[in-house]
Amino acid sequence: MIESSPPLDLNSRYAYFLLCDHFAATTAVAEGDGAIRGFLGGYRPPTRTDTLFVWQVAVGDSARGQGLAGAMLNDILQRPENEKVRFVEATVSPSNEPSRAFFKRFAEQRCAVLEEGPYLEATDFGESGHEAETLIRIGPFHDAMNP
Repeated sequence: MIESSPPLDLNSRYAYFLLCDHFAATTAVAEGDGAIRGFLGGYRPPTRTDTLFVWQVAVGDSARGQGLAGAMLNDILQRPENEKVRFVEATVSPSNEPSRAFFKRFAEQRCAVLEEGPYLEATDFGESGHEAETLIRIGPFHDAMNP
């Protein structure tokens, strides 16, 4: 799914297995009709347990435009293990308009502030041609259990 979702960076299968195993409380996989329809991988940074960092979001072509990404994120935030989460963060490249639109909609639905700031410059990625990454921060949420 990630491979067919540019501009997302493809990582090893091992990395995805670890993410789903070690960070199961902050990761969601949506299935339907015998196939994976969506994936949202995230984690709570050890020094900021009130924050969910969304590492990757992907929705298959057949499920786009149906609110699946938001449903996965809301599902994660409603889990008892995440009851203290008050902020969502993610990094997004300037050209990734679908992700920008998703996080903007999510903030609006939560009546939360969305802030953007620099995070990684293109030069931080060496000669890879990777774009800069902007940090998006949404929150605070007053009650993560009731979005």
